[in-house]
Amino acid sequence: MTTDHHKSARGALEIADAVKVYGAGQRFTAVDHCSLSIGAGEICMIVGPSGCGKTTLLNAIAGFHGLDEGAITLDGELLCGPERPTAPIGHDRVVVFQNGALFPWKTNLDNVAFGPIVQKRMTPKAARAKAAQLLADAGLAGYENAYPAALSSGLQRRVEIVRALINDPAVLLLDEPYRALDALSKSVMHEALLDTYYRTGVTIFFITHDLEEAIFLGHRVVVMTSRPCRVKQIFEIDIPHPRDYGVLTSPRFRELAAEISAAVEEEALKSFALGEKEG
Repeated sequence: MTTDHHKSARGALEIADAVKVYGAGQRFTAVDHCSLSIGAGEICMIVGPSGCGKTTLLNAIAGFHGLDEGAITLDGELLCGPERPTAPIGHDRVVVFQNGALFPWKTNLDNVAFGPIVQKRMTPKAARAKAAQLLADAGLAGYENAYPAALSSGLQRRVEIVRALINDPAVLLLDEPYRALDALSKSVMHEALLDTYYRTGVTIFFITHDLEEAIFLGHRVVVMTSRPCRVKQIFEIDIPHPRDYGVLTSPRFRELAAEISAAVEEEALKSFALGEKEG
């Protein structure tokens, strides 16, 4: 698997002038003419103040709600736009949320196999065989017959990402999946996610508040404005992949961290002045 994301064949996202307005009486604009191109096979990290509209954008890509204006395409095919305000929910775009969504009454193997079986895209036997293989690839061999409650929160996150990958998505949509983890668990999960990426080349759209996480994982870091959400600045992370935690002490990493932190802090101060709430 090449680590050059430009050589991936699928997963190119194009967000063009996206607008999302909430409310009937007192309306507010969450996303305002936001445009962003994400290359096939890119790890694109999205940062910005709390409540700025990052998750609103992710939800529009996933098909959880529509846009009021603008369009989103995936590999040149329209997901949503003027003729189709809301994208169809499909296995080509899979979301992993910050709050776990594993079924506690199912084993890890059955959690991973569930989607393709219910959608009738695989037989139960084939889905369970693929689930077992993917769990093993992710370092989870031996946990197949355990229940989620028996795993640490970090390992539960890993099962959730495996459950997303069994659908063979073009895009993995991650909304602060490691927010609740301690620093050590988070570092293990970062390396596990990169290992998964190097094996699959899946496009990753990843929302985070952790700037070190953004720089360590991403090909680019996109800083969003305070609400309404627009692209403020895009930083190319010119640190070669594959990466390990040694890069955190490199001069270039610290330089990027200072630049990105300054851009985010400027927007966070605007949000604070406007009284924005967490979200």
